[in-house]
Amino acid sequence: MNELADIISQNEDQIRSEWIRDMAKSLQRSDLISKAEVDEQSSSVLNAVVVGVRTSGPTNIAGNGWNTARELLHEISSSRARQGFSPTEVAAFVLSLKQPLFAAIRREQSKDQDKLFDTIWAATELLDRLALITTEAYMAAREELISRQQQELLELSTPVVKLWDGILALPIIGTLDSSRTQVVMENLLQAIVATNSKYAIIDITGVPTVDTLVAQHLLKTITAARLMGAECIISGVRPQIAQTIVHLGINLEDVVTKAKLSDALALALQRSGRSVIRASTENAGNGAAPARGILNREA
Repeated sequence: MNELADIISQNEDQIRSEWIRDMAKSLQRSDLISKAEVDEQSSSVLNAVVVGVRTSGPTNIAGNGWNTARELLHEISSSRARQGFSPTEVAAFVLSLKQPLFAAIRREQSKDQDKLFDTIWAATELLDRLALITTEAYMAAREELISRQQQELLELSTPVVKLWDGILALPIIGTLDSSRTQVVMENLLQAIVATNSKYAIIDITGVPTVDTLVAQHLLKTITAARLMGAECIISGVRPQIAQTIVHLGINLEDVVTKAKLSDALALALQRSGRSVIRASTENAGNGAAPARGILNREA
């Protein structure tokens, strides 16, 4: 089908101008991409299509002659996925080439109906396959972007807070699955090493339910922390969670649990040789606000 390549090459300027015009009608996205960039991409794709048709034919888009075209479409689709284009808009970049290309074919081969039909059919198959390439590349780029965003959200949703010297707190909100457990474990272990902490409070107040799988994930995290020399305390154990743990027969005998984060902090302070005492209220009559408490280290 060298006729198709010749038609594209001989009518490239007109095809490209009509292609850009048709895209401008259906895709008003000047906020995401400039006209100069669209012009450059269109020209590059047309040149790559000519090379591919002449080298490997219009149907064998897996051939070496289509390497440049495939790479271009992958790059364009990935870039537009990151820019915020929709799948329809990305596929329309290639599909909107049909009308100007068909018009050029009709002008060149209007006298031979059989050849006209064969060329248009070949062009239709070619553009449909190229559109599938753009869609696949777009979906792959979006999945990668979503996966990276999910990883960033996991890291942000599992902060390790230093409550006191040697005491860390890890509040967990939401479901605890395998992937999140890995992030939780890594963040906690890194914080234990960085702060040389001996106590870590894992607060599960924001965990909606605790089943066997969640309990296993918690035990893995606690075991890893113990290997680093830190003792873990689980806080936020509500009555419903306690009943569920007992009903499921989950063994937490070796794990210290508390109902409130404040109770867990008090226990960690006590085990680290500290105590909380109420400050003197002698100055309260002079208008000075009494302190709520003073933290002392026991001898």
